Amino acid sequence: QVQLVESGGGLVQAGGSLRLSCAAAGSTFSINDMGWYRQAPGKQRELVAVISSGGTTNYADSVTGRFTISRDNAKDTVYLQMNSLKPEDTAVYYCNVQLSRGIFRVSSWGQGTQVTVSS
Repeated sequence: QVQLVESGGGLVQAGGSLRLSCAAAGSTFSINDMGWYRQAPGKQRELVAVISSGGTTNYADSVTGRFTISRDNAKDTVYLQMNSLKPEDTAVYYCNVQLSRGIFRVSSWGQGTQVTVSS
């Protein structure tokens, strides 16, 4: 129903910044919530931040005050600005998009992008 293309991951030193992007292409569904999750080695995937179509945001406690999620509805793109990065932020970051059309609901995931923070 949609193709999600992520970009912006990489290697950064502690205290540095990165900006992730996720563009949704080819969707015939309405795009509702857009969010970012992450999964570190040996750990479960966890919510990092989510933003509704109206701009309401929600963050994990561990990133509040350091990360900012935003979206450009005209471009069907969600961003995650990550500042003051810590080694514990190291993980594969996944974009998630909630889609709907009528009574149908679909959750779509990106391929993941690696973020590595060195100490």
